[in-house]
Amino acid sequence: AKDAELTKAEAAIDPASVANFLRLRDRLSLGNALLGKHPAFSGFFTSLGTLLPTTVRFSSFHVTLDSSGMARIEGSGVAKNFNALAAASTAFADDGRVKDAVFSKMTIGKDNSVSFGLSATLDPKLIVFSPEAATQPPPAASDAPTTPSP
Repeated sequence: AKDAELTKAEAAIDPASVANFLRLRDRLSLGNALLGKHPAFSGFFTSLGTLLPTTVRFSSFHVTLDSSGMARIEGSGVAKNFNALAAASTAFADDGRVKDAVFSKMTIGKDNSVSFGLSATLDPKLIVFSPEAATQPPPAASDAPTTPSP
């Protein structure tokens, strides 16, 4: 009885539908492979907006990818003061996804603002497309509670 039922079920399978499903599977696999290798900087820019104090802004920004897929950023900007720039440096260090951040070319303006240059490398996970990474917040710097300073 089971053999007859299996034979009937096999006969009901439409070869054209099977071919369409296989072609769809192959296209989805190829799309997944392409997206897995494609840099997507939206996650980085979202993180940058979250990490940087509102008193630090960039006036130029350049992102390059080397042949191994490592992203490097170079930029220049202005911070309201040294404390704002120090807060940005600390935020990058605590987050850990913006690596080897070096602030340079610092000059103080008449209003105590600080012009600066920045060079850093990015964690590859920060720039590779993945639906999970696009919806996850940056990792917490520390689980220790912070106490307000007096």
